[in-house]
Amino acid sequence: MNLVWQVLKEQIFHLNLIFRLSFYEVKGKYNMHYLGVFWQILNPVVQIAIYWFVFGLGIRGGAPVGGTPFFLWLLAGIVPWLFINPTVTQASNSVHTKISLVAKMKFPVSILPSIRIVGNSFSFILMLIITIIILALNGKFSGTYLLQLPYFLLCLYVLLFGLTLLFSTLTTIIRDIANMVQSTMRVMMYMLPILWNVDRLPEIFVTILKLNPFFYLIEGFRKALIGGSWFYEDLPYMIYFWLFTILILVIGSSVHVKFRHKFVDYI
Repeated sequence: MNLVWQVLKEQIFHLNLIFRLSFYEVKGKYNMHYLGVFWQILNPVVQIAIYWFVFGLGIRGGAPVGGTPFFLWLLAGIVPWLFINPTVTQASNSVHTKISLVAKMKFPVSILPSIRIVGNSFSFILMLIITIIILALNGKFSGTYLLQLPYFLLCLYVLLFGLTLLFSTLTTIIRDIANMVQSTMRVMMYMLPILWNVDRLPEIFVTILKLNPFFYLIEGFRKALIGGSWFYEDLPYMIYFWLFTILILVIGSSVHVKFRHKFVDYI
């Protein structure tokens, strides 16, 4: 746990640097585009529209999910995923792509994944606000259930940091890890309750799918945005998620601290 605290202190002490570099990266990415940072909203909107057309109208024929219109049900689950998916893949390459620049200066390498996480958070938070407004306008405001949104945001960011810290370290050492992560994230979307409802599956299959911590997050954001239950009602699953997340954070911190002084050797 000492290594975890060491890495977390680096994030806290360099929080201002993380936000500044994240802002500059986002600004620089869209600097030569006519629509600029508007693409951060346009891209997810186009993806959501395509998934709704294919799965909502095409496959389901517009049928609701548990009394909730499919579009609203989809929106509450896919908005977190459109943040999770690119963040994991991009942050997993963050150390490898920048190590040659920071190797010759005193720079906390552990903040590189955090820069990507924060950079992608700008559009995510905005999309989250838009989602809440759309749900409210359609009579699906979750009311007091929305109070658990900060909890699930905490779950999301702790898990993302642990995973990307681990993957970014391993990717620097073994290049194949980046391709493995990218391929896994592509497949994982269809193994989560994002585009389809798992209620009709046998309980054993649902239990297996729940081993994926992202399942907990997708369902959690739906609970917060649409309502229906509180995060503490399924206490065993909550405990499992946090044990898994803390384990990943410990492993990621240990591996990162052990190898970060040798990153230059792997360039």
